[in-house]
Amino acid sequence: MNQARIIGYATSIVKHDSLSGQKMLVAVPVSNTDGSPQGDPMIVYDKLGAGLGDLVIITSDGSYTGREIIGTRLTPARWGVVGVVDSAKKTGDLE
Repeated sequence: MNQARIIGYATSIVKHDSLSGQKMLVAVPVSNTDGSPQGDPMIVYDKLGAGLGDLVIITSDGSYTGREIIGTRLTPARWGVVGVVDSAKKTGDLE
């Protein structure tokens, strides 16, 4: 699992049948220590209600994404949102 920041939305008219009606977001992976961008943007699938600017936890477990988010293992979807972060602090910041 990785942290990512939602930076946009994606739409597609032509797509795999299993992706019809799915919410597609554009996310960029971020550093666990300082939140800086750490890679290229990617499409993630969400059913938890994440929105623009949210810090989320994503998984590349295609089996989970297919089964739990899309509803079928027979999908090309790979990345999925498994959590929306309310707040985060480094261990050294805790009292």
